[in-house]
Amino acid sequence: MKKQLFILGASVIIGLSGCGNDSSYEKPSAEKNESMHDHSEMNHSNSGEVPKGLKQAENPTYKVGDKAVIKADHMKGMNGAEATIVGAYDTTAYTVSYTPKTGGKKVKNHKWVIQEEIKDAGNEQLKPGSEVTLEADHMTGMKGAKATIDSAEKTTVYMVDYKPTTGGEKVKNHKWVTESELSTK
Repeated sequence: MKKQLFILGASVIIGLSGCGNDSSYEKPSAEKNESMHDHSEMNHSNSGEVPKGLKQAENPTYKVGDKAVIKADHMKGMNGAEATIVGAYDTTAYTVSYTPKTGGKKVKNHKWVIQEEIKDAGNEQLKPGSEVTLEADHMTGMKGAKATIDSAEKTTVYMVDYKPTTGGEKVKNHKWVTESELSTK
């Protein structure tokens, strides 16, 4: 009886140790690239919905359905993962620093927020240092947060599906990866 209780207890502990511990995401450390964030609060709605006014790219390098390799480390398990292109759009992509509306530490150099995800951005490219309000909802506390533009890049951005190289569930409709962060197999 004691042996059965011990086995049951060990099974419960092992089972619970996996709860809430999504190993496909990693908290940043001081030695890591500051643009890699704890994306455990990433809002992957799987909807594929794009911001109003975002225009599909007329002649993207990677077309919908194409496969490409991700060369970016926004999240653990992303770099080197095979991606399927879900959408391609021409816009300006920004890195931004902001403090989440839900509180917590300031997020520095978040990649990427696009022109159409910034409140009242208009059509002109915003300059580094500009203060803006985010409409993007990629992460908890992002929508409505005040942010500073860190950098701007006119490019094609892609929405992608990929399976993290670290295992775990497939990420669907990840927003955004820039053209320079993709390569052919």
